[in-house]
Amino acid sequence: MVWNSIPAQLAKENKKYIYGAVRKGGRAKDFEMAIQWLMDAGLAYKVHRCKTPEQPLRFYEDFDAFKLYLLDVGLLGALSNAKPGLMLTSNDVFTEFKGAFTENYVMEQLKSADDIEVYYFSKDYSTQEIDFLVQTSRRVVPVEVKAEENVKSKSLSQFVKTDHADKKLKGLRCSMKPYVDQGWMENIPLYSVKAYIDKEK
Repeated sequence: MVWNSIPAQLAKENKKYIYGAVRKGGRAKDFEMAIQWLMDAGLAYKVHRCKTPEQPLRFYEDFDAFKLYLLDVGLLGALSNAKPGLMLTSNDVFTEFKGAFTENYVMEQLKSADDIEVYYFSKDYSTQEIDFLVQTSRRVVPVEVKAEENVKSKSLSQFVKTDHADKKLKGLRCSMKPYVDQGWMENIPLYSVKAYIDKEK
C-alpha cells in the first residue's frame, strides 16, 4: 500500500506524506515498518521537512513531516502506468504528473551528490513551499523545481527576499530554461543539477 501510494502522494500538493491517503484511518504505526523496508531496500527516499534554512540543517529537522520519493523516475513512470509519449507533450491533463516526475528527478540528482543531505521546507498555515533545501560546505541552497518553461512562482522569491532576507540566501531554480543569474537566484537547466551541486561542495 505504501509503495503504490507514492505516485499519488507526489502528484498532490501535500506538504507531507499523508498516512490517511494510504488507507482510511491509517496512522504512522501502521506503515512505519513498510516505509523503513522500502528505504532499506533502496527503493524509496525519505526527505524530511526542515523548519528553518540555517546551518546545520539537521538541527532543524522535523521528524513528523516527510515526503517519499522513488529511487528512479523510471520506477515512478512504471508504477504510475504513465505512457512515455505523454511525458513529451504539453498535455494539460498530464501537468501534475510532470511536476511530480521532475521533482523526483531533481531529488535523485541531489541524492547522487556525495555528502549532501536533502530536506524540504513548508509552512503549515501557508501555501509557501520550497521543494528542497540542501546544505553544501559553503551555504544552504533553497531549490525550486519547474517541469517546463513556465517558471512563475512567488514562493522562492518570498522565501529568499522577504521571509529569510537576513540569511542572505541565494536560490536555485531548476527548469527547462537556460542558465541565468538574477542575483538573488540562479536558474539552471534540469540536466545540470548534479554538476551545479558538485561545484558548490
